[in-house]
Amino acid sequence: MPWSWRYEDAKGESVDGPTETFTSQADAESWIGQTWRQLASSGVTAVDLVEDDRVEYRMSLAPAAE
Repeated sequence: MPWSWRYEDAKGESVDGPTETFTSQADAESWIGQTWRQLASSGVTAVDLVEDDRVEYRMSLAPAAE
């Protein structure tokens, strides 16, 4: 089952992003670990990890509050 990411902006609206697909959850998570800064700088504030059409989890790309 393919894994992929969905992207959202600060308003919670879907935005375009890379259309990478992965063969495992670990590969998808490794990729987001390498690219989240670039996504955040382009206006993506949250991502959903998706397996087929099922959302595994949602994650914010906003910096942690100090």
